[in-house]
Amino acid sequence: MEILRSKWVAMAASIWIQCASGGSYTFGIYSAVLKSTQSYDQSTLDTVSVFKDIGANAGVFSGLLYTYVTSNRRRGRGGDSGGPWVVLAIGAIQCFAGYFLMWASVTGIIRKPPVALMCLFMFIAAQSQTFFNTANVVSAVENFADYGGTAVGIMKGFLGLSGAILIQLYETLCGGDPASFILLLAVTPTVLSLLAMPLVRIYETSTADDKKHLNGLSAVSLIIAAYLMVVIIVKNTFGLSSVANVVTLVCLILLLALPLLIATRARRDRMEKTALPDKSPLIISPKAVTSVNQSSEGDRQVEAGLSENLNLLQAMKSLSFWLLFLAMICGMGSGLSTINNIRQIGESLRYSSVEINSLVSLWSIWNFLGRFGAGYASDAMLHKKGWPRPWLMAATLGTMTIGHLIIASGFQGNLYVGSVIVGVCYGSQWSLMPTITSELFGVRHMGTIFNTISIASPIGSYIFSVRLIGYIYDKTASGEGNKCFGSHCFRLSFVIMASVAFFGFLVAIVLFFRTKTLYRQILVKRLHRR
Repeated sequence: MEILRSKWVAMAASIWIQCASGGSYTFGIYSAVLKSTQSYDQSTLDTVSVFKDIGANAGVFSGLLYTYVTSNRRRGRGGDSGGPWVVLAIGAIQCFAGYFLMWASVTGIIRKPPVALMCLFMFIAAQSQTFFNTANVVSAVENFADYGGTAVGIMKGFLGLSGAILIQLYETLCGGDPASFILLLAVTPTVLSLLAMPLVRIYETSTADDKKHLNGLSAVSLIIAAYLMVVIIVKNTFGLSSVANVVTLVCLILLLALPLLIATRARRDRMEKTALPDKSPLIISPKAVTSVNQSSEGDRQVEAGLSENLNLLQAMKSLSFWLLFLAMICGMGSGLSTINNIRQIGESLRYSSVEINSLVSLWSIWNFLGRFGAGYASDAMLHKKGWPRPWLMAATLGTMTIGHLIIASGFQGNLYVGSVIVGVCYGSQWSLMPTITSELFGVRHMGTIFNTISIASPIGSYIFSVRLIGYIYDKTASGEGNKCFGSHCFRLSFVIMASVAFFGFLVAIVLFFRTKTLYRQILVKRLHRR
């Protein structure tokens, strides 16, 4: 149907898929039942969790596949034989296979698998997230090239919210049964992506109304985030009955339908402009022709000055690639380590279970605000002020330094303030990095390159969570249960991570100065195009 063939419908479909694809963020819901039914000790469970982190971040294959299946369109062959839907379909198959086999193991339908096989199940399930994410993020950047930061921010923002959305489904439909939740994770993203994937297409069109309708989608995302925040706070503070849970879920589903309303409005505006009579003169003056020719020539000159579409190996020969990778180890690694240990930090500072649950649940909201806010703000700064995106990356890493120091300080309520700052700044890296990647190395191999840089997240998490925080905590802990209480338990770890974040800030500053000329060329190109 022609009505469904627009980049706004594609954007809405991508948003819905992103909302269900963050199963890796909900590991804490079913980790206990996985541990008990498989007779794992904590070390073994942590090993399975590591494969979850690797699978959810090592998306090189999904990037290579996206480049391959969209190559026909780039060569002008067109057709529907290849496109983002292929990547989404393979992601759906992986999602169902991985989570279904885990569910079958937990419920006893199949014999208890060896640890290595369970790690494989977890890797396959988490790997599906990279396929969903690559197809949705890269196609959004191609469809909204002038506002790539905002488009990526929306995509990454809804991925950040997906954990909270899936938990709402769990609390409403699963009756507190984590095993049923694993089956829900196998079915929901799979069915949703298979239904929506034909709508996710690449259009590469640009209109004057793009910014207006992207602002509409931005407002919708903020409304959904605010709604989830209120629901989480009310649930953790007062609790909700089963009927109230159903009502809140229905309201959430209605809110998630709003992107389709934006798509309908965008189509209506386009049809109204198409229906307007052409008021252009029948005879074009020689000056106008000369002006158009000069503009086209200028655009070609600017295009020649911009970075070519580099593949992964070519990008890895560039210093900018390694500066970006190093900055992400510092930012993503230290941020992920914070959320991985936030429950233990809260316990050591004697926060109540309600306070700790609120901190864990609200992390997804701060993560969303960082992802969406950094994408939107970087576009505004680039278009209005001409500031390169690495400037905002440096600013968020510098602010993250302050967040780590606040957590290290141990003053009353420090974890509330520190988790907000670190959560927002951590989320910012996930929207800034892919957009900067597309601008430094081109869009053609963007999926492969930004997924390679994303490996910095589990690498940094392993270094800071296991080798730093875990090691220092074990050295400090004593008494029954080998536990530690007091601000000293994590102080040294977070002072070191603050130093790491500050180092990332310095690296981003270097990247900022290296890319100033490139971003000036990008601005000139967009001015010529308009």
